[in-house]
Amino acid sequence: MSVVKQVVAINEGDRSDVVLIGSEAVRPSRRRLPDERRAITHHFSIAGHEGYLTVGVYEDGSPGEIFVRMAKQGSTISGLMDSFATVVSLALQHGVPLDVLCAKFSHTRFEPSGWSGNPKIGYASSLMDYLFRWMELKFLKNEQGELFGYLSASNASARPASKKGAVEALGEFVQLGDAPACNFCGSLMVRSGSCYRCLTCGGTSGCS
Repeated sequence: MSVVKQVVAINEGDRSDVVLIGSEAVRPSRRRLPDERRAITHHFSIAGHEGYLTVGVYEDGSPGEIFVRMAKQGSTISGLMDSFATVVSLALQHGVPLDVLCAKFSHTRFEPSGWSGNPKIGYASSLMDYLFRWMELKFLKNEQGELFGYLSASNASARPASKKGAVEALGEFVQLGDAPACNFCGSLMVRSGSCYRCLTCGGTSGCS
C-alpha cells in the first residue's frame, strides 16, 4: 500500500518550510484475467532440467500470468519455480511492466545453466535468464507470431491482416503437443505419424 501525501511549501525570505496537510492511502489495483483466457506453452531444457512455461494473456495479447512446471515434480527447484511464477503473475496483474521484469532477471547467473537448444537464446546462464529472455522475444520484440489471430499494435500497419481464424491457428499449435526440440536447429518438432518432423530444417526424430 502506498501513501500519497499533500504538502505545502512556505517560503519566508531565506526560510523554507514544508507542512504536511493530509495523506491518503492508495491501494494498488489488480487486473485479473478473464475466466477463459488464451495461453501459450513453451517447452525448455537446460542442463538436463526440463520444464514447461505457460503464459496466460489478456484480450490485448499482453501477459498476465505464468506457470512453470518442471519435469521433476516434488523437487526443490520445482517448488521454487512454482512459487516464483506466482509472484511474477501477481506483479504483472498489479501493473509491473514486463520489460522491467525482463531487465531484472535476464542474465542472472546460477545453476542449472547451459546450452538451451534454442538458437535465438543459445547459452542460458540460469533458468530465470532463459525464461525472461524467451518472454522478451515473444512479447516485447514482436515475435509472438499469429497464434491468436491478432497483430501487435506496433506492426499492424506494416503487415497484412491474418485470414487464419483463432480456432485454426490454435489447432495447428496443438499439434506440437509435447513435441521435442530438433537436434539440429533447436526448433519444436511436429508429429508426423509415429515420429516427429522439424518444419524448420526438415530433420526427423529418427524415422524415415
